[in-house]
Amino acid sequence: MKKIFLAFLVIILSTSACRTKQSQTDTTQTTEQPATITAPAFNADSAYTYVDQQVKFGPRVPNTPAHVQTGNYLAAKLKQFGCTVIEQSFVASTWDGKKLNARNIIGSINPTAAKRIVLASHWDSRPHADQDQDKADQAKPVTAANDGASGVGILLELARSIQQSQQKPTVGIDIIFFDAEDWGNGEKASNDFEQASGNQFDYIGFCLGSRYWAKNLHKPGYSAYFGILLDMVGAKGATFAKEGLSMQFAPTVVNNVWQTASRGGYSQYFVDTPGGQITDDHVAPNTIAKIPMIDIIHTNVVTGGFFPAWHTAEDNMSNIDRGTLKAVGQTLLQVLYNEQ
Repeated sequence: MKKIFLAFLVIILSTSACRTKQSQTDTTQTTEQPATITAPAFNADSAYTYVDQQVKFGPRVPNTPAHVQTGNYLAAKLKQFGCTVIEQSFVASTWDGKKLNARNIIGSINPTAAKRIVLASHWDSRPHADQDQDKADQAKPVTAANDGASGVGILLELARSIQQSQQKPTVGIDIIFFDAEDWGNGEKASNDFEQASGNQFDYIGFCLGSRYWAKNLHKPGYSAYFGILLDMVGAKGATFAKEGLSMQFAPTVVNNVWQTASRGGYSQYFVDTPGGQITDDHVAPNTIAKIPMIDIIHTNVVTGGFFPAWHTAEDNMSNIDRGTLKAVGQTLLQVLYNEQ
């Protein structure tokens, strides 16, 4: 009788253990493989066209006709793609005493949603190609196909893709084109990042539009769950390391984006390696507006240097690659569609 009871007890315990193990296995599988929503396909040809159109206006240097024409084009495109558009006009004072007629252009998707995500890029061009090897070209404005227009082109195509998709993201999306990013003094800002007391940052005249927006949010009390900045995101063979300040301010967002890119097959672009700290348009949203924003920016993962044609006359459409535009755009779309 004892043998029968013991045998019965063993069967019960074994069954219980199997059920417990199965339950743990099911839980583990659910954690490791969360349900995802497939984002619409990102059209790299369309994004390329939007980059090219900006370049055709000419260098988008503030206080020039090309700058005005491009700004009008960007606002019109956002409206065409169903965005609620706000233009934030302001006069920026430069490090060398000039006054710039500038405007940040904001396009909102699903404007009534409480949970919001910011996607940003600067749309202006640098007034002089100070990094060019040819001294004759150093005084000329930069065409800025990659350093500015590439990020804007990706965000325009992202807005178009969402508008034409039957299934929309549930979150609200605010696309911001920051102005007056690239007027700064390159010599004084040779150290990319300078920190002064009180967590204030010395931009040496760069990032005027994002600083203005962070101090004068386009809606009272505006906040966002997180933000993603695009800068130099269209060149062939681009590599995006995990930028240092992004990892300081918003490591969870960085890891989410890089993991999403890896799952999409874009690890050759989004390289899982730490990068240097870069003063860019994501700093003011973090330090002033208190919105955790990261920077996707083309740097050499070995030397830490920027995209080779940075601030030169060679930053033109010959550098723009549809494969890179696709990698960045598709990754962003998937990140948005995974947010609930």
